[in-house]
Amino acid sequence: MKYRNLGKCGLKVSEIALGSWMTNLAHPSAVETARETIKLAFDSGVNFFDCADAYSSGEAERFLGQVLKDYPRHELVISSKVYFPTGAGINDRGLSRKHILENCSATLKNMQLDYLDLYYCHRYDTGTPMEETLRAMSDLVSQGKILYYGVSEEWGSDRIEEAQRIIERYNLYPLTVIQPQYNMLDRYIEHSLLDTCRKYGIGITSFSPLSQGILTGKYKRGQAYPAGSRAVHQADYQVENLLTDHTFEIVEKLTAISDELNIPLAVLAMAWILQKKEISCIITGASSPQQLQNNLSASDYAIPQPILEKIEEILDFKKYERHVG
Repeated sequence: MKYRNLGKCGLKVSEIALGSWMTNLAHPSAVETARETIKLAFDSGVNFFDCADAYSSGEAERFLGQVLKDYPRHELVISSKVYFPTGAGINDRGLSRKHILENCSATLKNMQLDYLDLYYCHRYDTGTPMEETLRAMSDLVSQGKILYYGVSEEWGSDRIEEAQRIIERYNLYPLTVIQPQYNMLDRYIEHSLLDTCRKYGIGITSFSPLSQGILTGKYKRGQAYPAGSRAVHQADYQVENLLTDHTFEIVEKLTAISDELNIPLAVLAMAWILQKKEISCIITGASSPQQLQNNLSASDYAIPQPILEKIEEILDFKKYERHVG
């Protein structure tokens, strides 16, 4: 496993991190599989484990904390997030000072921790002044309950610029990290967000590297969706809506390249992300140790430059540039 600094700060995270969004805790065998997956991650050099208070209504935090307490705390980088409802009360949501401070305490209790390494604003809260949110996060750093804080993709470049002005004006602890979606099929952060993070030395811990499984190649044009796949069970049809003829065409061309290189398409897709030096790590989900094992190999794979150029031709991404005059 290789490691990278989280932006310009001194914290080092594994290039591949393990996320908890898709952790299945529905029955004892699923719980044991999740436990084995975490063990494999740690034994393979993964030091970053990502969670959120909203995942499985808090059960994901409790499970991850229960498992990780058996490992040396100083070797772990553990994160969680705040924003989504955690109760029925009117203040049990959002990014108010009240909700942030109360939920951080609840998360620490859930995970049996004295502190979090990273704490994210899971979304942007239009109902709370940004200064209030940033002061609350900075105060948590002062209190030693969190070491670094960050935000989600919904903040965007303009909001991060505004946040930087507030942080500098009031000498708050810095915004250290952002967690956006980023993969071969969704490169929106390259329009401006990547440049903003580079400007301020903000780390990027990207998620959904396989575009919800599409970049594994398991979905085939004209064929039924694989049993148990996200396209089958997602009620909001996120995956199904992405499976257009254009997407299938791209995936088929990328699959031909991965076959030529004799590596899984998923490894190619994640190794492609890691060739961006601004990316601190990839947060990947894994439903089994075997799936995680495949993902881990992306940290050691360097895509040859001619292949990178061929991939860019296939993806045909055009960065938005605004010209005045």
